[in-house]
Amino acid sequence: MHTQITSHQNPKIKRLHLLKEKSRVRKKENRFFIEGKREIILAISGGYRLEQIYYCASIISKEEVLRITETSNNQIEFFEVTSDIYQKLSHRSTTEGVLGIAFSKETSLNNLDLHTNNPLILVAESPEKPGNIGALLRTADAAKVDAFLIANPKTDIYNPNIIRSSVGCVFTNKIASGTTEEIIRFLKERKINIYGAALQSSENYYTQDYNKPTAIVVGTEDKGLTDEWLKNTTQNIKIPMSGVIDSMNVSVAAGILIFEAKRQRDFVV
Repeated sequence: MHTQITSHQNPKIKRLHLLKEKSRVRKKENRFFIEGKREIILAISGGYRLEQIYYCASIISKEEVLRITETSNNQIEFFEVTSDIYQKLSHRSTTEGVLGIAFSKETSLNNLDLHTNNPLILVAESPEKPGNIGALLRTADAAKVDAFLIANPKTDIYNPNIIRSSVGCVFTNKIASGTTEEIIRFLKERKINIYGAALQSSENYYTQDYNKPTAIVVGTEDKGLTDEWLKNTTQNIKIPMSGVIDSMNVSVAAGILIFEAKRQRDFVV
């Protein structure tokens, strides 16, 4: 059944606005706002349950909406909204006509199953900018790491800006979060080598062997890794740079490091 909504004052539309704008509402309801065909398809394929879909019939047909949600394993409520309502809710200028509400997943370390005895993990400490987090998620997806861990998170992982900047990779990665202490304990209990991106007591990143269980840890661009990480790494690693500054965008650095680990693993006979 597809119900039509024509008023901005409709409680469902007000709820959509709140889920889009307020992290506290997303956490309280254990749900989040999602926009775009690709993102919805990736969320479903990543095992996320959709609660509701809202679409603008002047942009996307009901048949197309049903097609992109046909693999969902739960019942979804469908609502057709006016073009005016949709434009107020959507963020993209090149919009696709569909958005919705999905159930969040638990990101506790206790629920993380690595499914391998030789994991490759990317860890980010205290990432704050949604654009950087989105780029890190894209890097993690491209390298197909076994998990993306966030230590001391500063931003809600279901922030629409993260979903958008990650181009849906928030749904393709195994994500868990915790304090720095908790994640260090998690890695050490599983005998996972910890390589921290830092200048202090560091070796060039390409001199290390990443063929064993490995976690590559990056910090913020302005402060780097905290002392707690630096005291617990297997080895600190650095990227040699020839320019004036001694730092680069965190997602670029993470990409260089994680793909060196991938390169080594791909060439193991």
